[in-house]
Amino acid sequence: MSSSQERLRDLLRTHSITRGDFVLASGRRSNYYIDARRTTMSGEGLLLVGELGLTRLAARGWTPQAIGGLTLGADPVAYAIAAAARSRGLALDAFTVRTQAKAHGTGRRIEGCFDPGASVVVVEDVITTGHSAQEAIGVLTAAGARVLGVLAVVDREEGGRATLEQAGYPVDALVTATELGLG
Repeated sequence: MSSSQERLRDLLRTHSITRGDFVLASGRRSNYYIDARRTTMSGEGLLLVGELGLTRLAARGWTPQAIGGLTLGADPVAYAIAAAARSRGLALDAFTVRTQAKAHGTGRRIEGCFDPGASVVVVEDVITTGHSAQEAIGVLTAAGARVLGVLAVVDREEGGRATLEQAGYPVDALVTATELGLG
């Protein structure tokens, strides 16, 4: 394990995990909550997620034209990876998928650097059931995207990966709940 991987795990353990009784977005109950944004929106977290995410894309052989996912959790992840790519001289832009179209302006659900027909990787901060990634994939494929796969910062290991992979979308994660001591 690289020092960057260990540092990301330390940041997540220190800043993003809260123990208690929680209802997750999926409606499931959990004795812990992972607010990865407390890590992915920090300066150090942005650097680590960008570096590790870009490395993981290369290891998977994914060469997307753009990267993004459902707002808000996916936003800093996508922006960090796009910035890391640019710092290495690679072309990779980011986009955001809105939860619903705006009632004004262009009325788009996909904002930012997205063109129909683009190859994309969908990112997530935390995968639990895979519902958010599925929603983003649906919007993107309807707009003509070719989805190469899904990359999460954290996989809670609660079935989301299997759901997405059964639908034909390979999944990778920078960290698992087990690696955070939560499994």
